[in-house]
Amino acid sequence: MVDLRGRAAATELDHAWRHVGFVSVVGHGIEPSLFNEMRSLVTRLFALGDEMKAHHTITPDNYRGFVPLGFFTPNRAEMTGTMPDAYEAYKLHWECPPGHPAMGQCHLYGPNLWLPEVHDMVDVIMRYWSSCDALAGVLIEAVASSLGVNAATLHSMFNAPLTNMTLMHYPEMPPEAGFGIHPHKDTNILTLLHPDPVGGLEVADLNGDWFVAECPPDAMVVNVGEMLEMLSGGHLIATPHRVVNRGSDRYSFPYFMVPDHNVVIEPLVTTRSGFEPRSMPVGELSAEVWRTNWPDEQPMGHGFDLGSLHT
Repeated sequence: MVDLRGRAAATELDHAWRHVGFVSVVGHGIEPSLFNEMRSLVTRLFALGDEMKAHHTITPDNYRGFVPLGFFTPNRAEMTGTMPDAYEAYKLHWECPPGHPAMGQCHLYGPNLWLPEVHDMVDVIMRYWSSCDALAGVLIEAVASSLGVNAATLHSMFNAPLTNMTLMHYPEMPPEAGFGIHPHKDTNILTLLHPDPVGGLEVADLNGDWFVAECPPDAMVVNVGEMLEMLSGGHLIATPHRVVNRGSDRYSFPYFMVPDHNVVIEPLVTTRSGFEPRSMPVGELSAEVWRTNWPDEQPMGHGFDLGSLHT
């Protein structure tokens, strides 16, 4: 665990991201009461009736709103026979200001769907989002230190970000129901997560063995995504992880840090031996991950589809 207020924080983060890809951090500046407010809000959101959820469900043209239980088909489940992920969700994106020039670049830009039935939804989520933005800014400075690059180079990638958040509910499930979330790597820069006390988050070590990601109640879990792995030339590692539904209802609200639509991710430093560099166009990648959420859409073959796991 790393205390961001400590003098050795940058060194400790560097070590964790290079060897594990996951780290728990304290001293992150987010008030514990805000975690409680978010968890209360998410619980109330998913307690809304099925009719309300169906009326505000995501569509191919708008990746905002409710995601039905079992909607996602990881690693082309219809081809592999794997079970759909056992969670329902509510999708949010960066609140793009009206008239912003980014609006015309893709469907992932635009206003969020705020439900008046959850009276404090805008207030609580936007306060939490702002807190995550601030923490992400601190972490980006640590990434720049780790790679020996100018922090301004990284900050400039987030003027109109495709950063997004997923509010999630994992119902209690029988063991045969499959994963809450299948084994995968995140495709973004960094993920910020306040884990549910119920647990269930598991991370693979370098040998492929799974272990429980322990995190104190006041800490945040931060993990490297494939975009950051590529920026770092493979020195910072994106690690496979999964969620297993083992207890009562579980709620979470991960924040996924993603650069602007027009950013193309490529290594900023000399690549690690054996690491294969490639270009990752953020807009195309994000749109393809979204498109392949839909069961009748097939991947294009470049590895950007939902559930791709590069090992």
